[in-house]
Amino acid sequence: QVQLVESGGGLVQPGGSLRLSCATSRSIVSIYSMAWYRQAPGKQRELVATITNGGNTNYADSVKGRFTISRVISKNTVYLQMNNLKPEDTAIYYCNAALTRSGISQYWGQGTQVTVSS
Repeated sequence: QVQLVESGGGLVQPGGSLRLSCATSRSIVSIYSMAWYRQAPGKQRELVATITNGGNTNYADSVKGRFTISRVISKNTVYLQMNNLKPEDTAIYYCNAALTRSGISQYWGQGTQVTVSS
């Protein structure tokens, strides 16, 4: 069992920045991968960024060069730094933990709202 608690969402103007945090209830090095997903109104949930327990990262094309996923192992926390935000980034952002590479055991946070609007 893994509890995930997100924070850091809010309202920001286009071109602005936000940093999301996801605190886990267990050591993140024991978790195969951590990820951020997002879901906009009327759309399916989509993968934004991932980081494996080995530190490898991957990004959706739509956020490459603007978003950065990182972690602080001692704090069991994963971050998503979002720069140059666009209105199309508006969504609920969810933290995800996959305990194994198979993805069978996955856990989700409650989500945090990000709204990009002038």
